[in-house]
This record gives sequence, structure tokens and C-alpha cells, in this order.
Amino acid sequence: MAHLIVGLGNPGEEYARTRHNAGFMVVDLLADNLGVSYWREEAGARVGVVRVGADDFVLAKPQTYMTRSGAAVKRLLERYEVPLSGLVVVHDDLDLPEAVVRVKRGGGHGGHNGLRSLVESLGSGDFVRVRLGIGRPPGRQDPADYVLEPVRGEVAERIESAVPHAAAAVMHVVEHGVEAAMREFNGA
Repeated sequence: MAHLIVGLGNPGEEYARTRHNAGFMVVDLLADNLGVSYWREEAGARVGVVRVGADDFVLAKPQTYMTRSGAAVKRLLERYEVPLSGLVVVHDDLDLPEAVVRVKRGGGHGGHNGLRSLVESLGSGDFVRVRLGIGRPPGRQDPADYVLEPVRGEVAERIESAVPHAAAAVMHVVEHGVEAAMREFNGA
């Protein structure tokens, strides 16, 4: 079975250490854990492919910026003949407390531009999401500024400490199914 694991983020060094790139961080760790040794540019994304047992993993980091990531994901689903049920999207989430990881299937975009692009391009929001909480901006800070500001110190440490947990959630989805992953990671 083929699985397309997509981390949402923005390309470029200026975004590398931002909250919005939590998805990229998780996919990078998964690539290390699964032994992806080569990334190539394909369909508007950086793609690493590896076979583990009977499963093919296509790890992707769209390079089209959040607002257009859906087009790259749609092309990858088609190219690798992965059904929507085989898509797992990892993304930051303002509505979860910092460093909390949750799994869900389906839903809207909740104001997240990457998810909005995916739902529009795919015609459906019925895919699995692994959500990594980044918390709400303090005071009246604009959420767009909040997600794109570089994080350092304790904030960076808290977010980075959740990356292995999110990577484990992705693998749990693949190995045991989304319902089992929701029970395991959502505290239900």
C-alpha cells in the first residue's frame, strides 16, 4: 500500500524556524526514521520515497507556500496512485495548546491556508490530519504574524519536543488505522 505523508510549511530559510513549519519538521524526522536518503523536486514538492516492508511511503514537503500547497498534493496523489484514504497531512494548529498532538479525519480548513488549499484542490477535506498545537497568539497579535515569526528558546524547545510525538502519531495511523491513532493520541 502507498501512503502519502505531507508536511505543510513554507519553503526557504526565513521560514525554517517558524510555527507554520511544524509539518515540515515532522516529515523531516519521519524521513530520518524511515531511512529516506534522497529528496527530489517533483510536482511542486520536495519528495522522498522509501519502501518499508510491503508499504511505500511518499514523504512530501510542498514548495509552493501554504496558499498553493493543494495543487502539489493533488499531483502527488495522482502520480503515486494514492487514494485520499492514504493521505496523511501534518500541520500546525492554532486551536490546540502548544506542543499538543491530535489526530482526526476530515473536517474543514479552520482558517488554515494550507488546509484551505488542500480542500479546494482535492474537492474534499476527508483525509487524515495530524495536528501539532502551536497555541494562540498573545494579546491582539495577528495570527498570520504569529505563525510566521521565528521561534527561539523555550517556545522552540516545546514545539520541537512535540515533533517526535507527532511523527509517532503518523506511524500509528499508517500501522493501526486512524481510529486507533485517535484513541492513542487524543486521550479518548
